[in-house]
Amino acid sequence: MWHLSNCVVGASLEEQIIDEEQIEEEAETVKSVTLTKGTYQVVGTVSVPDAKQPDFAFEVFSFTAREQLLEYLLDCDIIIYNIAESTEQIDEASWAVSALHSEIENFEGTKIFILLSTIMTWTLTKPSDPEDSEAPLTEDDYRRRKAHPNFKDHLSLEKLVIKLGKTKKRKFATYVVASGLVYGMEEGIFHYFFKEAWLGLNPAISCFGEGKNVVPTIHVKDLAAVLQNVMERKPKSYYILALDDSKHKLKEIVKAVSKLGPGKIQHVPEGDALLSYDLTQSDLDHLMVNLTMEAFYIRENFNIHWVAEAGIVENIQNLIKEYKQSRTLLPLKVAILGPPAVGKSSVAEKLAKYYKLHHIKIKDVIEGAIANLELKTTQPDVEEAEETEEEGDDLAVRDAQELLDQVKENMDQNSGRLVDSFVIKFMKEKLLSMPCQNQGFILDGFPKTYLQTKELFSVEEDEEEESNINKVPQYDKIITPEFIFSLDASDEFLKNRALNLPESVVVGTHYTQDRFMRHLANFREQNAEDESLLNYFDEIEIHPVHIDVSQDNDAENTPVIDDIIKIVGSAKNYGPTHDELKELQRREADERLAKETAELVERERREADEAAEKVARWEEWNTRLEEVKRQEQEFLETHSIPLRNYLMQNVMPTLTKGLIECCKIRPNDPVDFLAEYLFKNNPQIE
Repeated sequence: MWHLSNCVVGASLEEQIIDEEQIEEEAETVKSVTLTKGTYQVVGTVSVPDAKQPDFAFEVFSFTAREQLLEYLLDCDIIIYNIAESTEQIDEASWAVSALHSEIENFEGTKIFILLSTIMTWTLTKPSDPEDSEAPLTEDDYRRRKAHPNFKDHLSLEKLVIKLGKTKKRKFATYVVASGLVYGMEEGIFHYFFKEAWLGLNPAISCFGEGKNVVPTIHVKDLAAVLQNVMERKPKSYYILALDDSKHKLKEIVKAVSKLGPGKIQHVPEGDALLSYDLTQSDLDHLMVNLTMEAFYIRENFNIHWVAEAGIVENIQNLIKEYKQSRTLLPLKVAILGPPAVGKSSVAEKLAKYYKLHHIKIKDVIEGAIANLELKTTQPDVEEAEETEEEGDDLAVRDAQELLDQVKENMDQNSGRLVDSFVIKFMKEKLLSMPCQNQGFILDGFPKTYLQTKELFSVEEDEEEESNINKVPQYDKIITPEFIFSLDASDEFLKNRALNLPESVVVGTHYTQDRFMRHLANFREQNAEDESLLNYFDEIEIHPVHIDVSQDNDAENTPVIDDIIKIVGSAKNYGPTHDELKELQRREADERLAKETAELVERERREADEAAEKVARWEEWNTRLEEVKRQEQEFLETHSIPLRNYLMQNVMPTLTKGLIECCKIRPNDPVDFLAEYLFKNNPQIE
């Protein structure tokens, strides 16, 4: 779709040779197309909901009911349904072509429906000539095609599309484009092999089965060109094969892709493919297809400017560049430099883990190079031997043996150390290796001097270029670091750090007091201000970043690493592997469970504390209530004594006599009698 959005409408009709038989049928179409200006406006849906709208898309729409989808389809002149990548589109595509066909009478102009299918609908097709099993299948054989058992629904939809297009072709033209396995840009099905090669985790790339099956392929841009030709030319053929000229076997393709990484392949059982999280059953079905096919129609009738007409093998270098650019897989090259004990290895190790880079230590490089030479002299590559002349292979073994002898002799003469010429040679080979070129690297403390730096990164210049004083010196951009970090610290700080190292770390290293001071003095002497190795990077305008580690007391160098990450930016790689993602998810789940458990324990503790506090408050309230009641009772009793005395002295005697008199006389109204008695016999009145 990206390619079509950048295509000028009618571009495929340039240099078109129209047969006399086609003039009458296609004159109207050609006229309408050639008069159209501009590029195609691409509208459609995205496979991932809520995904960002592609830059090339004029509009991205979504729908909740198929009636809404039909309205969008009726507004389009050309409808393309891709069922090659997703079987989920089969049902919708079947409905769409049927719904559009039922609306033919309402079309304002001609509509084109293109079904992008797969050559898997041909998997079980028998050769046209039984005596010649290698005779290629062509578009003329499409009526005899028989599908792979897992692609019968694809075949049924292909037949439906062709059938509906035969009724009123001037109003509704339908085509089926059967595509080979698509590669290019992000590589499609072949991405599994590209990723395995790029990561370089295995010594060889897996090739499923014997790899002798012929795999029809086409570059994604060439497929887009085929679709453009179908849209603009309205060919007579309803069924079109979209294939490049290659007839490569799976083994040849995997071998070519392996050049991105180790350059070797290993044959594994087909069933092992499903053990990978990156491959589905459909992917495996495609990879194990064995079809010899020729796309005659597009070569005889279409105007295609091929990107990869010869196929994957012949165009592998361009495909590797496309692959890296499309997936933003850019190698990151960093150098960590500085005096002894400044923390170079610690910082480099953590950065290498964070960015998934190769940690380059000079000792490991030399040991690895010697081990590789020994391996070459004793076990020459069997697979390479099959593909090269025997004399050439013997010559490579002799060269390896000769170099190994020179290295060992040099080490014997220099007390186990190598001269710079060998070190530089091995270091260049390491930095030029595919793992370092794919993911990138972090140089740990090497080079150490100006001369080593210049010899490692410089390239030869012409005499004319050398005479130009102001010209930036030429350097090897492939292996020269993009970021140079110089970790700085005073001698006193470094000395104290070395002295405080644990005994287990110091034993057998140059961190013992005498050796450390000699190394530090040697470093300062070799990197005097006038001839510091950092001067070389300034000369080629890759200016080092100085970081003072003495300002930080963190043994883990966390602030230093954070500063470097801010400068370098985000990683440009695949990110975590599936196993790492699972481990990350497991850790996140464990952390989440621990957090939830801690929150539950805290909530239960808080609830228990609140319950205990509530009980304590209730008991305290009851205690205080009882105290208040007691105090009120005492208060009442205390304040009632005078009144009681008064009643006993002044009221009760008179009241008693009155009650006695009332009982004797028994008046009709005792209350009135008693009141009158008390009034008359009130002692105060008397």
